[in-house]
Amino acid sequence: MSTLTGEMRSGSTLKLAAIGTVAGAFSGLFGVGGGTVIVPLLIFWFAYGERLATGTSLAAIVPIGALGAIAQGGIYGNVHVVTGLLLAIPAVAGVVMGTAIQQRIPQRAVSYLFAALLVGIAIELILK
Repeated sequence: MSTLTGEMRSGSTLKLAAIGTVAGAFSGLFGVGGGTVIVPLLIFWFAYGERLATGTSLAAIVPIGALGAIAQGGIYGNVHVVTGLLLAIPAVAGVVMGTAIQQRIPQRAVSYLFAALLVGIAIELILK
């Protein structure tokens, strides 16, 4: 497994910058970015396992989501704070449960479940 400890090669830095830029753009455009952009690219470009890619993505989403919400809400008025909080409260329980499940199933199963989710979303978007 590839890690980025020690001195980071400039190619790695550029790839991380590209991943972050695309994830940020997707977050701003569609409200997604971490799971759909960061996780697959960390797996493909850095040979991260699904668990490491997911955890790293979750760490990156904190500032991405906060800044996106500030921009959408403060600048454009596109945030309904009460609804956001009502979504966030049960999401905390969901992320704890999801993380516990992810740690107990094979990494390959995590990949297949994630791929199935993305394909299902793509089909629904095409059919709408």
